[in-house]
Amino acid sequence: MSHNFDIQSTKQGNVQILRIKGFLDAHTAHLLEKAIEDKVKAGESFIIVNFKDLDYISSAGLGVFMVFIEEIRSNGGDIKLVEMKPKVFTVFDLLGFPMLFDILSNEQEALSKFQV
Repeated sequence: MSHNFDIQSTKQGNVQILRIKGFLDAHTAHLLEKAIEDKVKAGESFIIVNFKDLDYISSAGLGVFMVFIEEIRSNGGDIKLVEMKPKVFTVFDLLGFPMLFDILSNEQEALSKFQV
């Protein structure tokens, strides 16, 4: 299996958007963890993660989101997840993540949920 993984980061207003691409697994999870950690340390608490180009996620990849969600929510923020492919969503769904996270169809929808 290929372990290609890439993160593009942009900002729209006060919302950080991370677009992830490739394979998020035990070999690449630390890259996403570092990217989110850097945002949180910089005081960012509104984060959208776009999964449009993510082809695979493992439980290690899922764990990254659990690391930060409590801290981000305690700062008044949230992580919204958007544009998941069906096979990626299935992994989230099996572990009950739709109960914990907003999983939305696109970035605009997620941005509108952050409007205060």
